[in-house]
Amino acid sequence: MDWKIVADSSSDLTGGMPCAPGVAFDTVPLKLRLGEKEFVDVAGLDPLAMMAEMQQSPEATSSACPSPDEWAEQFRQADCSIGITITSALSGSYNSAMVAREMVLEEDPGKKIHIIDSLATGGAMVLLARKVNELIAQGLNFEEVRDRAEEYRKEVRVLFCLSSFDNLIRNGRMNKLVGTLASALNIRAIGQASAKGTIELIHKARGQARALAVMVEEMAAHKDLTGKPVIISHCDNLAAAEALQKLLEATFQKVQVTIMPTGGLTSYYAERSGIIVGY
Repeated sequence: MDWKIVADSSSDLTGGMPCAPGVAFDTVPLKLRLGEKEFVDVAGLDPLAMMAEMQQSPEATSSACPSPDEWAEQFRQADCSIGITITSALSGSYNSAMVAREMVLEEDPGKKIHIIDSLATGGAMVLLARKVNELIAQGLNFEEVRDRAEEYRKEVRVLFCLSSFDNLIRNGRMNKLVGTLASALNIRAIGQASAKGTIELIHKARGQARALAVMVEEMAAHKDLTGKPVIISHCDNLAAAEALQKLLEATFQKVQVTIMPTGGLTSYYAERSGIIVGY
């Protein structure tokens, strides 16, 4: 029995992920649009060049989810597939994956396919993909992997720290008044994915150092991260990611921090200097 873990590109895993024997991993791309031009969120995309082009152009920008055919192409490649999507509250990726699941099961009823709505993005999806791989490596059957992965999803959280909100406002992901005021006052907004997978602002802080400290306080209030994995994704802000890592290591013993750059979709919404943390 062979396995496939498939995540959409908002996971920032377009470069792949190490997997157990008998397990393959792949991503399906979201797209970013600038007028008639389309940027496909794959490994070769340069997010910073993309954003610079967008900022210099008067054309409207938007994002689009993977098609059902793109998901289906991946699900056809294995006996058992687990799909992991960006929150369904902000994207059609989950619905697209569900349509693909029905397409493939109609073609081959013997396949087993489950879709996890992460209710988040970025690092939370990395943690979910890693957990699914770990469960498969333990020799669990499809139903056990599915059920334990869904239980783990309930534990995973996402925090983000943003200094610019233009694309979130432009695409209806954030209230215009809230975002405009935050930008005007040079405030770092700290937010999270709510229980329903929507964007929820929970703190504001002046300056990056204070914002990172607030993030660690928020993380500590919800979970003991001693010996636990944390994924820090950054949009052209390695210094902040490393500073956050040091704060976490000073707070939690043996915390396992992975730092990675944001991909196309997460760069588009986090914008330059943004930080996204999955834990």
